[in-house]
Amino acid sequence: MLENNYNTIVIGIAFSPNLKANVFEALRMSVLFNASLVMVHVGDKTASKEKELTKIIGAFSEKLPQHRVLWQAGTPESVLLSACVEEKADLLILGALQREGLLKYYIGSVARKLTRKAPCDVLLLIKPSVERIPCSFGVVNGLDHDTTEMAVFRAFYVLEALGANKLTIVEEIPENSVAVHVDDDRGLRKSTIVKARITLREKSRMEQLLERLPAALTTAVSHDIQPIFGRRGYSIGHFARVKRADLLIMNAPKATSIWDRLFPHDIEYILSDLPTDVLIVRS
Repeated sequence: MLENNYNTIVIGIAFSPNLKANVFEALRMSVLFNASLVMVHVGDKTASKEKELTKIIGAFSEKLPQHRVLWQAGTPESVLLSACVEEKADLLILGALQREGLLKYYIGSVARKLTRKAPCDVLLLIKPSVERIPCSFGVVNGLDHDTTEMAVFRAFYVLEALGANKLTIVEEIPENSVAVHVDDDRGLRKSTIVKARITLREKSRMEQLLERLPAALTTAVSHDIQPIFGRRGYSIGHFARVKRADLLIMNAPKATSIWDRLFPHDIEYILSDLPTDVLIVRS
């Protein structure tokens, strides 16, 4: 059964220049989803930190959602994973750097590990803001996999809550699925025909998936289907960047057999160069 509720949100907070923006984003989302918020700081609780955080929360202009702060020692990965489990989190929010360089996501490679291990959805924020920046356009992965239906469902749910008005479902089709050598006009025509057939087949598959979703959701946000030929992970990231999407939604494949081995390769392109804020949906 598809569930569309974010009841508990967990955010990892660090006392960095983005602290206020990250806290405000988490508070806003808790209000929009009518969820409780748990802020987790990995480190010692000091009077100065508590005072700073209390001041930031007090400056939030909207009615505050139910919230509390956890101060815990340990490694960021273990503390945040434990918090997600113990709090029965539906969504984990992490601040992230847009590009990896000498500084990596969050603290070292923590965001990468949490993205794979968290028992809930994970939202990576690359552009948190104190003032709300409207979310109007989202892109979701339409991969032919049994976890995709939940990802598409969640995309409609999240985008509707955020006030977005458009969603594009991108179906990445590997180039090798065409299996036609193009070295003359005849080969080019044959390749074009094969691509057209694959495109029609994939659109039909996605239309059938959409028919299984609640009409109230699919009619709330305008949407279209866009098959593209290219490398999985890279192609949808490039599409989201070029189209200036506000949110990219990806499904997290199940940790079984071949999909577990493919996951790092498909999602690696997204994580290594985030095109926008990214929501990773777990079934």
